[in-house]
Amino acid sequence: MFDILLSHIQNKVELSEEQSHKIPSFFTSKKLRKKQYLLQEGDICKCLSFVSKGLLKSYVLDEKGNKRINMFAFEGWWISDFNSFIHQEKAILNIDAVEETEVLMITLEDYERMMLEIPVMDRYFRILYQNSLVTKDYRLMVSNSFTAEEKYMQFAQKNPEIIKRVPHNLIASYLGLAPETVSRIRKKWSLNT
Repeated sequence: MFDILLSHIQNKVELSEEQSHKIPSFFTSKKLRKKQYLLQEGDICKCLSFVSKGLLKSYVLDEKGNKRINMFAFEGWWISDFNSFIHQEKAILNIDAVEETEVLMITLEDYERMMLEIPVMDRYFRILYQNSLVTKDYRLMVSNSFTAEEKYMQFAQKNPEIIKRVPHNLIASYLGLAPETVSRIRKKWSLNT
């Protein structure tokens, strides 16, 4: 279970053998059934979670109760309501399993202790946060500038794994499109390939 995490870390920073053996001690594991919550709006996000198997989604509910998906996270991705995690405030996000999932979770206390005891992890997370900021900036630009078809096509090209594993109504929610629009685009796309 920790192999994926350690491999992910070593793709960004160099770890000593001692550090590789110590990192798992900061984490606990949890299994989630399909549709089971990892976090619900209003709760405090007590852990930052790394997906070692499966697929999660984070979302908010609008005033009509519709899910507005913020993010998908599958193997090798981190997920949380980061504001709630860092500030220990009530979460605004819900996070649940799209399929059976296993996560490795680290509490804020252990996260901070790990940064002190294994300083290279500070660099690892800085790299992740920089990449996340770039991704969020790009997503905002796409959301404001691309047509529905362009949004779907760029998402499909960048995320072929998600396209295969996630129902199209959830992808539509993530892209801010109606499910019928995504169905029409998928049908047109399949006819052209």
